[in-house]
Amino acid sequence: MSETNTATRTSPTGTVLTPAGGALTGTGQLVRLALRRDRLLLPLWTVVIAALPAASAGAYEQLYPDPAQRASLTTSLGDNPSISLLYGPAHDLSTAGGFTAWRFGTMLSVFAALVCVFTMVRHTRQEEDTGRQELLSSTVVGRYAPLTAALAVCMGFALVTGVATAVALAATGIAAAGAFAFGLGLTAVALVFTGVAAVTAQLAEYSRTANGLAGAILGVAFALRAVGDSAEVTWLSWLSPVAWSTQARPFAGDRFWVLLLPLVVTGVLVAVAYVLQRRRDVGLGLLPSALGPASAGPRLRTTFALATRLHRGTLIGWVVGFALLSALFGALASDIGDIVGGNEQMREVLARMGGSQGVVDAYLASTANILGMVAALYVVQSALRMRSEETALRAEPLLTTGVSRLRWIAGHLVFVFGGGTALLLASGVGMGLAHGVRTGDVAGQAPDVLLACLVQLPAVFVVGGAAVALFGILPAYTGAAWAVAAVLLLLTMFGPVLDLDQAVLNASPFQHVPKVPSVDVTAAPLLWLALAAVALTAAGVVRFRGRDIG
Repeated sequence: MSETNTATRTSPTGTVLTPAGGALTGTGQLVRLALRRDRLLLPLWTVVIAALPAASAGAYEQLYPDPAQRASLTTSLGDNPSISLLYGPAHDLSTAGGFTAWRFGTMLSVFAALVCVFTMVRHTRQEEDTGRQELLSSTVVGRYAPLTAALAVCMGFALVTGVATAVALAATGIAAAGAFAFGLGLTAVALVFTGVAAVTAQLAEYSRTANGLAGAILGVAFALRAVGDSAEVTWLSWLSPVAWSTQARPFAGDRFWVLLLPLVVTGVLVAVAYVLQRRRDVGLGLLPSALGPASAGPRLRTTFALATRLHRGTLIGWVVGFALLSALFGALASDIGDIVGGNEQMREVLARMGGSQGVVDAYLASTANILGMVAALYVVQSALRMRSEETALRAEPLLTTGVSRLRWIAGHLVFVFGGGTALLLASGVGMGLAHGVRTGDVAGQAPDVLLACLVQLPAVFVVGGAAVALFGILPAYTGAAWAVAAVLLLLTMFGPVLDLDQAVLNASPFQHVPKVPSVDVTAAPLLWLALAAVALTAAGVVRFRGRDIG
């Protein structure tokens, strides 16, 4: 591509690209194009991230009305290694700001980082996967314009989200300095992983690999923070970008200087990304990609075998992660009584989430419910894989060879719904065994916990059915399935804590799942959910068989 052409041209998307000179020509137009494509998702994530801490801060005094109880929170929660592993160190939980920063700091940092990773890869490597970048590069677009535009969008999202979170927190009446230390901490972590994704997008040849590499780095960073915080190995936490937001100590000292570290790391990563891009051609990655055989082997000559090849790596990663996370939750279950103590408000929240037959059973039921909702995210991801195969023009050539559309989509649906089942099996086994070992009653506890996870399946399938229906009926809006899943997850996790009206909570299919082991299994709601899942899936499959491909 030419970097010095000064003619005005129109891109294949209809965007007029006028020269700005040099390697950054067209950056502004590409930024506007990216913002237009993400005009719904990015504002949604900003609102979600900003609203959760503010809502929690507002509910703090209702959950902990006794000043003496607030004063004891730092010790009662901070001294538990399992709690520290999940949420990080408890610096000062005696105030609404300190509790909110501890409760949401790590989780929202990881979430904001994931949004930036996926956005960065989507606007760089995925554009090259689909061939759109090559078309744009044939117009007046500078060599570094796509990378620069993606960086601008992700960094803008990180900054706006951090500031919005800080303003929302400050609006609840808590200290503004702590609010901005918290919000800018989220921004800092998101910026680091924007840089990480910018680098992996240059290294990997495919967007899935780039996302996987960045996700693996995020996982390692989370593990370093978890081990460092739970084992009190402070120096290990300092090696993790995820821990830098909590090391800023919002509402417990407000150490803004810590945030200089992620800024430096981000600058280095961005510089590396530009250097790497200069050394490669459009569409290629710097990591060597082994060529496959000229013809498919016997194990790759069916639609199911192809779907297996496409989904297996992602599914294995999810299953391993689910098993480990569930084991951690199971190990924590026996301590939940001490953590809740005599706090009637917390007991009421757990009862709303998991039933009223004992705090441990309520905790197990609510945790299984949340794990089911997270499993639904995998189901959505797998369903969207069909759309990515279609838009990347890999599905159409296959369907012209005599492969029926029904066979093609059926191969993917095995992993959409079978994968969700595998995740809940892994979570049930992991959480059940861990809880059973802690209580010394594996035979008595493990089956109940496994059942608590498996009864989530019909609700998970409803979410999967909705994603399939969008793919078949409104393919251009298939990505909206992420928004549906995210809203349901937030309702499930935080609706009871925020004391939302029951009618609002009932919008989630997970609200209708029996709260095992607090209550016995009732078949009626599970059957209704299963019928809804079948109807949604069937509607999507039928429409897919009759619509245009592409």
